[in-house]
Amino acid sequence: MSASAVPSALFERIDQSFKRQGMMQHLQARLLRVEPGCVALALPFSDKVTQQQGGFHGGAIGALADIAGGYAALTVLPEGMEVVTVEYKINFLSSFQGGELRATGTVLKAGKRIVVTSAEVVHIDVQGKTSPCAVMQQTLMPVPQTY
Repeated sequence: MSASAVPSALFERIDQSFKRQGMMQHLQARLLRVEPGCVALALPFSDKVTQQQGGFHGGAIGALADIAGGYAALTVLPEGMEVVTVEYKINFLSSFQGGELRATGTVLKAGKRIVVTSAEVVHIDVQGKTSPCAVMQQTLMPVPQTY
């Protein structure tokens, strides 16, 4: 389901928080999908996200996966809560140039003290071909909202 097709309070809550992510806004990332326990993001290729060999930088890939997993966790928490990442482990599967990356974060286990998520990152080339890029597992901690 696309962002424009989800007129829900949950989408609005995640979208408002996503718009406060300065780095993601700077990199022109987009919120694509919000469902309970699942969030999808897109990151277009640009000179802002490259490493010295011209491909997507691992830091950009990791950030996208971290944020997708974090927002997936936030979808299962009550209003007034946020999450912070405690740790994540990422495997980079392939390097890509052009097109865009899409990260889908999914909640694996939601508890009161920690939430465990995973994220899959795929590359979509200019012809629309999808290829695996990275996989991540993450632990987050719910914290009270401070703004």
